[in-house]
Amino acid sequence: MLAIPALYRATLSSLSVAPASSLDQALVDYLEALSARAYFFVYGSRTTLAERLLDFFASAWPDTVRAMWRETLAAALVTLAGLAAAYFLVRADPSFFFSFVPESLAGGRDPTTTTEQLRATLYGAADGHAPLSVFAAFLFTHNAQISFFAFALGIAFCLPSILLIAYNGCSLGAMFALFDAHGLAAPFAGWVLVHGVTELLAIMLAGAAGIRIGWAVAFPGPLSRLQAAERAGREGGIAMLGVVIMLFIAGILEGFARQLVVQDGARYAIAAASAIAWFGYFYIPRRRRP
Repeated sequence: MLAIPALYRATLSSLSVAPASSLDQALVDYLEALSARAYFFVYGSRTTLAERLLDFFASAWPDTVRAMWRETLAAALVTLAGLAAAYFLVRADPSFFFSFVPESLAGGRDPTTTTEQLRATLYGAADGHAPLSVFAAFLFTHNAQISFFAFALGIAFCLPSILLIAYNGCSLGAMFALFDAHGLAAPFAGWVLVHGVTELLAIMLAGAAGIRIGWAVAFPGPLSRLQAAERAGREGGIAMLGVVIMLFIAGILEGFARQLVVQDGARYAIAAASAIAWFGYFYIPRRRRP
């Protein structure tokens, strides 16, 4: 470590004479790159893990999400479009239900299920606990997979990301139509939103990151497609680190709400608090740290 300053000065000295004394351009390029790396090593600021984490939560993550507001809005609209399409299709013809929700993951709930059985799944009754667990596990696992694939496949000109987000909305819309047909739309919405606000927002952000990458590839502007994708990928990577955290929080909320919160009003209160907290964190400007 003590020799690094002397080595840095020696590298700069070599770089100063290399263009005039060497015909090897590769050597000159190497010395330039080495000097640049050495400069940041010698004079760059030192940060601890705690400082990097603080910077991530205080600025990097919310700033990245705020910069992707157009893509996030597009992901939200696609989700709502899928939800509405599936809802109206299933209400018009219940046979469409299994086109959006696989039978193996429906948790025993389908258009033939009685109102009492559906109600039991929402409030944790003994005979409805298993179906509730199945659908809760399906919802979390399904949404986590959708999130990561929506991000990873966005490089294919946004299309896979958009389709995955739309399908996620369709599956939720089909379930909503099923419960609404039995007069249980409000209780079902409360059960979903208590953890779904965080979970669905995480999916939208993952989809937004994928859309941003795909858009950069399709319309790179003055950059090459590789450079544009690399820049968008760095931003998307920051967003996805936050998505992982959000999915973890959603899992905790889902488990907590399923076991302890069975009043509709309390569920809606938790959902509203979650929505306000995330909106404030991401979209309300804050004072920069010095």
